[in-house]
Amino acid sequence: MDGTLLDSEKLWDVAVRELSVQLGGVMTDETRHALVGSAGPAALQIIFASVGREPTPAALTTATAWLENRVTELFARGIDWRPGAATALATVRAAGLRTALVTNTQRRLTEVALDTLDRAHFDVTVCGDEVVRGKPAPDPYRRAAELLDVPIGNCLAIEDSPTGVAAAEAAGCAVLAVPSEIAVPTGPGRTVRTSLRGLQLADLQRAYTS
Repeated sequence: MDGTLLDSEKLWDVAVRELSVQLGGVMTDETRHALVGSAGPAALQIIFASVGREPTPAALTTATAWLENRVTELFARGIDWRPGAATALATVRAAGLRTALVTNTQRRLTEVALDTLDRAHFDVTVCGDEVVRGKPAPDPYRRAAELLDVPIGNCLAIEDSPTGVAAAEAAGCAVLAVPSEIAVPTGPGRTVRTSLRGLQLADLQRAYTS
């Protein structure tokens, strides 16, 4: 979702940098890159470590609530699509392919984003707070395949970050990577594309069989 279909990483960027200030520090670009695609609890651990704050349960609870509220505010103002994403998703749905939205974002925030994405585009959605381990663990993708009732080896994941790619590959998916904020290197069973603009079914077929 974030960075693949929606240009929401820029909104997360505002929120996590503001949170760092709230915690008494300033976020470096290196830390920000480490957060891309990370699940909520892991992301907070990275932020706390970067500003030298002890991640006590109380502090984490407060930071989680602050971050969720701030991102909800930013999402509610409107989220832009990533280039070509809306057309690509419509193409996939028109072909009758089953689709799952697999995100590390919590359900509460995902529901706000789905106002832009349109829930009808997805047969199932899996959020970061609905699995034991978020990406880069394979759990979210395995759960999505289970809900779709499709063998995981028959699935193609479209991802924008190394964290998401790692999760999809660990689950057993073929991967089409379309980097947004940080680079994703090429690798076996992985296709890297600069944009979703002009994506055709033939492109998905080649990525699945690569």
